[in-house]
Amino acid sequence: MPDDSRDNLNRPDPDALLGLANRAGRGKLTIFLGAAPGVGKTFAMLSRARIRKNAGADVVVGLVETHGRAETEALVENLEFLPRKQIDYKGRKVDAFDIDAALVRRPAILIVDELAHTNAPESRHPKRYQDIEELIAAGIDVWTALNIQHLESLSEIVAQITGVQVRETVPDRVLKQADEVILIDLAPEELINRLKEGKVYLPDNARRAADSFFRLGNLTALRELALRRTADRVDDQMVDFLKQNAIEGPWRTSERLLVCVGPDTLSEKVVRTASNLASGMNAHWIVVSLEQSDMVDDDPSRQMRIDVLFRLAERLGGETRRVQGRDFVQEILRIAKREHVTQIVLGAPQRSLWQRLLRKSLTDALLEELSGISIHLITTEDQPTHDWFAPLKRRLAANRLKVRPKDVVTALATTAVATLGGRAMVEIVSLPNVSMLFLLAVLVSALRGGYFAAVLASVLSAVAYNFFFISPVGTLTIAAPHEVFAFIIFIAAALIAGGIASRIREQGKIAARRAAQTQILYDISSKLAGTVDQDAIVWTAVSQLNGTIQRPVALLSPIDGVLSLRSCWPPDTELGVAEMAAARFAYEKGEAAGAGTGTLPNSTLQFRPLRGPVGTLAVCGYGMDGHALDPVEERALGAILDQVTIAFDRAMLTTRSVEDKARLERERFQSTLLSSISHDLRTPLATITGAVTSLKEFGDRMPAESRRDLLLSIEEEGERLSRFVGNLLDMTRIEAGALEPVRDWVDLGDVILDSVARVRRIWPDLDISTSIAPDLPLIRADSVLLGQVLFNLLDNAFKHGGGEPVTLYAKFDARSVSLSITDLGRGIAEKDIDRIFEKFYRRGKKADGRKPGTGLGLAIAKGFVEAMGGTITVESPAVKRRGTRFTLRFPIEDALKDRREP
Repeated sequence: MPDDSRDNLNRPDPDALLGLANRAGRGKLTIFLGAAPGVGKTFAMLSRARIRKNAGADVVVGLVETHGRAETEALVENLEFLPRKQIDYKGRKVDAFDIDAALVRRPAILIVDELAHTNAPESRHPKRYQDIEELIAAGIDVWTALNIQHLESLSEIVAQITGVQVRETVPDRVLKQADEVILIDLAPEELINRLKEGKVYLPDNARRAADSFFRLGNLTALRELALRRTADRVDDQMVDFLKQNAIEGPWRTSERLLVCVGPDTLSEKVVRTASNLASGMNAHWIVVSLEQSDMVDDDPSRQMRIDVLFRLAERLGGETRRVQGRDFVQEILRIAKREHVTQIVLGAPQRSLWQRLLRKSLTDALLEELSGISIHLITTEDQPTHDWFAPLKRRLAANRLKVRPKDVVTALATTAVATLGGRAMVEIVSLPNVSMLFLLAVLVSALRGGYFAAVLASVLSAVAYNFFFISPVGTLTIAAPHEVFAFIIFIAAALIAGGIASRIREQGKIAARRAAQTQILYDISSKLAGTVDQDAIVWTAVSQLNGTIQRPVALLSPIDGVLSLRSCWPPDTELGVAEMAAARFAYEKGEAAGAGTGTLPNSTLQFRPLRGPVGTLAVCGYGMDGHALDPVEERALGAILDQVTIAFDRAMLTTRSVEDKARLERERFQSTLLSSISHDLRTPLATITGAVTSLKEFGDRMPAESRRDLLLSIEEEGERLSRFVGNLLDMTRIEAGALEPVRDWVDLGDVILDSVARVRRIWPDLDISTSIAPDLPLIRADSVLLGQVLFNLLDNAFKHGGGEPVTLYAKFDARSVSLSITDLGRGIAEKDIDRIFEKFYRRGKKADGRKPGTGLGLAIAKGFVEAMGGTITVESPAVKRRGTRFTLRFPIEDALKDRREP
């Protein structure tokens, strides 16, 4: 059968191939990186551009900053420039990079200098690197320049080194995603000489720079940062190449360490030594714990030591992994090839003569298989102990040969049954060999009790078989030589069969435990999958944890910045001073605290932090009950806490998304409100102010007709302001839920006639016709609010009807009274139908380009109608989109019943 794992090693990494595919159709980014201003980044970039231009490449300069340097300015001659666009900034014109012109021109190579530059406020993107990202996405190759101090992750380090705070920064991902990084290096002494010669800054600026930023120590430190970051980027490119092409490596361009640890006492020294090696080589290192896939280590202390080692490695900057397999050597080789490991670090404890004779060490097995990878062996200072029974003791300690009374009983019972059955069969039938019965007893003991029961049954079966069935019967001696051989074969077969049967039993238990863990993960995942409410997440987590580990559980998370108990089980679980102190420590430090740890062990609960991408999200505490969790419970707890952490993070992101959406909606509302108010208040106020000023200055000399016109204008604009302010107040009442209509019997016909008369006084040119059904029932409504609704709808018809006639129809049926207002204007577009009742939504445009009205009339009408128990709908013919009809409906059941009563 082919080895699938080996085949997988020779396949390209899927993530690397996906990253390569995602770059298809995109342009390439080339960054000229320098340690400080003046090292010659722009000069080198333009020099290369001239060479490519002379070779026939389509090279265009989008933007370049020469800073008045003569040799740099000489390089831009004969290069094509994109014109810069003018942006108004604080009352003056500012030249800026024109990204739209670059997208239209689409050169093969575009030079855009000063990657960390901040654009003018009116630009499309706030930062220049965002302009460059858009250009690359459009398939344009971009060359740019960057100083190392502008990287976001190094800004604080640079401030500490130089004392200068870097204001303009670029995310590290920009450098990481660059296709090519070209380091422009210059010795610090030479750069200082260039500064003194005036080749970097003008003389006055040069003196200030030399006194502050351009010091020898500062420049040396910045140069080291630039060299390291360039090397890191090149190393990333090399690893991507290896993964994309399925090259196993390793290539010794940089060091990568694989550290193998176990639950022994030497592993802590291995981790600390590996950390020192990685720091000295600036290498990435991975700490791996290997476990047998077909065995379960039920010793909680061993698992606890692994957890302690992992936390130590993570604090020291290493990556941790748990790996299960049957062949440790092949698992180590697989990880080493996949991660391109160059050195392996592992412990080499002293081994006794018995151990060296019986079993090959992991180190020896690795040395036989490895090629091209160095091995560091960390030895212990303890002297070797020649304990011949050490392997047996370790098996007992690992519960491999755990002695239980029921196993002894099982072995005795199966052996006794086999003996009695064999004697009975021999008395009835002459059998040449009854050893199969005892072999069956060993198998039954192995399946029922385990390895120890199988070994004990093998010994007892051998004694019983010899005593009762091998001649001379009744003694433990063997007369015939061939019986001796058969007896030895029987013992070996019994031991082997018992071992295999016990191994099958253990593997069945492992499979059952893993199935239970998988079921736990499925249950918690399905319960938390669609939950974004933190209270629901907390309750689900607590109930699931308590059902899994059968211990008291408490979950705490911050409420208004204070860590508080959210849920616990049993419900009467109390957290004292020690428990709250341990919970706060775990939350603030991100480390386990409380019972069973070295921090605040007086607590009755152990608390573990739930760490998400943005920090610790919550803290989970559980009771110790006098002993630590077993490995199965520990894994189940870790898996559940991981799922709860993901759910908490998702809930926080959802809450933040809703808040951001509400904030954006609020900002949009405020912007629209201010825009509407600024015009709808300014226009009537300007008219009123102008009329009052004219009357004040020229009133005595103006004709009576002119004065009447001015007074009429003041009256009309005053009414307009009154309506506008009234609309704002009505909208405020609707949104605040403070609208309480006076429900009384209302004659809809009277309200229609009053509203039409009011509209005709304001707009006498509006052609309105009415048709009211006779015997129109009374409705329960507020006559004032209903009149305002009709006025708003007629106002809308006047603004959007184009001067066409408006018709009002009032009729009723067995269930409701309906009123329709129809105009013959240009109608409503299909995309506007669903938004017509939104606040501040206005359709159409006037001749001056503005949209008419304030966008509140229809929203207020809808709010008023619904407050009175009615409904309002709008429709516009699908053909030609001409004409609009608003329909109001009010129930009449109560009114008809009232009219039928005597």
